[in-house]
Amino acid sequence: MSRFWNPVVHTLTPYVPGEQPQMERLVKLNTNESPYGPSPKALAAIEQHNNDDLRLYPDPEGSALKKAIATLHGLDPKQVFVGNGSDEVLAHIFLGLLKQAKPVQFPDITYSFYPVYCKLFGIDYQTIPLGSDFAVHPEDFKVPSGGIIFPNPNAPTGRSISRAEIEALLSRNRDSVVVIDEAYVDYGTESCIPLLRGSACPENLVVVHTLSKSRALAGLRVGFAVSHPTLIEGLERVKNSFNSYPLGKLAQAGAIAAIEDQAHLESSCAKVIQTRERLVQVLAALGFETLPSTANFIFTRHPKHAGAKLYQALRDRGIIVRHFKLPRIEEFLRITIGTDDQTNTLLAALKEILV
Repeated sequence: MSRFWNPVVHTLTPYVPGEQPQMERLVKLNTNESPYGPSPKALAAIEQHNNDDLRLYPDPEGSALKKAIATLHGLDPKQVFVGNGSDEVLAHIFLGLLKQAKPVQFPDITYSFYPVYCKLFGIDYQTIPLGSDFAVHPEDFKVPSGGIIFPNPNAPTGRSISRAEIEALLSRNRDSVVVIDEAYVDYGTESCIPLLRGSACPENLVVVHTLSKSRALAGLRVGFAVSHPTLIEGLERVKNSFNSYPLGKLAQAGAIAAIEDQAHLESSCAKVIQTRERLVQVLAALGFETLPSTANFIFTRHPKHAGAKLYQALRDRGIIVRHFKLPRIEEFLRITIGTDDQTNTLLAALKEILV
């Protein structure tokens, strides 16, 4: 603490990311990274661009990357915004679109960076309780608002809602921005990006994606938002008032190649989904209660064992999962879907712990 901090710094409670422990023979199932590597085409593109041109600034607009994203999703490049990971993209959205006279709304159990952004940027917010089933119920969001944001599927619960439900939310909430954070959408959730195609594109919908999860590029830090061109223009104004060069040459090259390699994406996601379903079935046989998940993680609890004790017992065996000491969810563990070998190690450890 320093006397030179401004008052905002004193009031901040920073976001706490999942730990990155340096342990031998670690089974790391706590930060929702892909258990499978990036597209070989992405790695080759990064290597190809790792040359003397790094002395030059990258394209500040990320034009080629925007074009690749637009082509994949059937959009105009003017509908695409790119940034240094989806966290930076979200920060620009909070500052540029959600800082309004009325409070922004998000679920009471959701991505814990949302309230951090609000406190950092001086944004009033209101949490909307998840249902008793831990699902997002769009009809519970109040109109009017300063904006609505939630992940779909939600984190850390893994539960998702349909595109039709989000369309209904948009129809009820025409006077503020609705942000759908689709970080985990590729593992079995309907994307809202098709709603943005053509002349019927709503002027208040923003969909956010990351290349850190399903495309296995967490170390590259690339994210993007797609929306109506007028909202993208606002985000560009914020970005260029903060950092004109958020994505380096290697990041842009790797991201373009990853975006274009749909076959690798689909193969990796299929393996994760298959392992997820097997894990849920075996956990049920062990007495666990697991929420329905369309993400690359599950949210589960055991009625006879405290979440904190299970977390520590797994950690003692070199298996790291995520435990949240928060109301309503302190008995749950969030477990990233790993490889089949990692899953077998996890299940063997749980069988030993539950004896």
